[in-house]
This record gives sequence, structure tokens and C-alpha cells, in this order.
Amino acid sequence: MKLRELAHGRTGDKGNTLNVSVICFDAKHYGHLRDTLTPERVKAHLADVVKGDVVRYDLPLLGAFNFVLGHALGGGVTRSLALDAHGKSISTALLDIDVAEP
Repeated sequence: MKLRELAHGRTGDKGNTLNVSVICFDAKHYGHLRDTLTPERVKAHLADVVKGDVVRYDLPLLGAFNFVLGHALGGGVTRSLALDAHGKSISTALLDIDVAEP
């Protein structure tokens, strides 16, 4: 199944760094996604975009995760020639990752 069936995502940018939040639709899936969405797996899934480190911050009381993706925006909004300089579509790309059914 796709991650988008269990969670939704939001993004934000600061310079060349992108934040992607993954928020569970139902908190009962938090533990399953915590075990599944490792920083290494997220970096591998977004390898074409993310050139730096991926750090995951766990937010169990919110049923959410915040991934900080380094060197993911081609130098930042004012330097990038990308059509999506703010990286808003990256959350959609992450939600396309395959996850096992909980």
C-alpha cells in the first residue's frame, strides 16, 4: 500500500533545507510508520532530490514525523532553477512510498 493511505504530508523550506511532515490519519498507525519510515529509507526514496542528510524528528503526541532534508532545493529558492523551488511537491513524492499494511 502507499503511505498516502495512512498519512498526509506538508512541506516547508528554509534556504536549501526542506522540512516534510508526515501526519498519520489515525494515531494507531504511528508505531508502524515509525518502524517503516527510517531516515535511510526516506533518503533512498528521494535520492534524486536529496543530496544531504535526512534527519527524522518523532512527534508521537501528534502522531507525526518531521523529516529535515538537507541540500534538497538546488541551493534554495533564490538560486534554484527548478519549477518547484519551494519543494512543495516533495511531500507528494514521499507519500508515494510503499509501506506494508499495518
